[in-house]
Amino acid sequence: MDVVLLERIESLGQMGEVVSVKNGYARNYLLPQGKAQRATSANLASFEERRVELEARNLVRRTEAQGVSTSMADATFVVIRQAGESGQLYGSVQARDVVEGLDGAGFKIDRNQVVLNRPIKTLGLHPVQINLHPEVHVDVIANVARSEAEAERQAAGEDVLADDEDDDLDLHLGQAYEDEDDDDAGDDEEASGAADDEVGDDDGGDDDAGDNGEDA
Repeated sequence: MDVVLLERIESLGQMGEVVSVKNGYARNYLLPQGKAQRATSANLASFEERRVELEARNLVRRTEAQGVSTSMADATFVVIRQAGESGQLYGSVQARDVVEGLDGAGFKIDRNQVVLNRPIKTLGLHPVQINLHPEVHVDVIANVARSEAEAERQAAGEDVLADDEDDDLDLHLGQAYEDEDDDDAGDDEEASGAADDEVGDDDGGDDDAGDNGEDA
């Protein structure tokens, strides 16, 4: 389907351009959202009559978006999720979670403004692109952690997963030392038992000597 764009659409073109798109994309997104019109003679003529108005409206919206982007740039929000020792989430962080996180940080956006090519599935600090306007984009940071305390540590630059690995190593080494101590204790007991047996044998020799004396 040929459509005339009423605003800039990334990967498609600028306002006023006539482009060819799939019918489903046009019917389900571009036309209902008011981002394009069918490229009929009547619509093209109507667009030319309204071009100045549409461009002025776009300029206002872009200026507003740029103002918001200045305050939103590098904004951080925390998402608490359960995860394994490897950092893999039991679930994922999706666009709706970004909307809720930014809402908690004081920014109102729509779900369709979140650019998240795939859900977030690991702990850490993840940049997420927000489209405030077709020509204005800003990155925010999703701080995905298992607790508020862990989120604070991640924000300070700590690698919480490395700490988990250190704890596992300490636990492993501690167990190894305990096992070694147990082995040493066992060896000492065996040595002590052997010494007692030798002493017992010596006593037996003295008894034999005593028996020989009586016989004499």
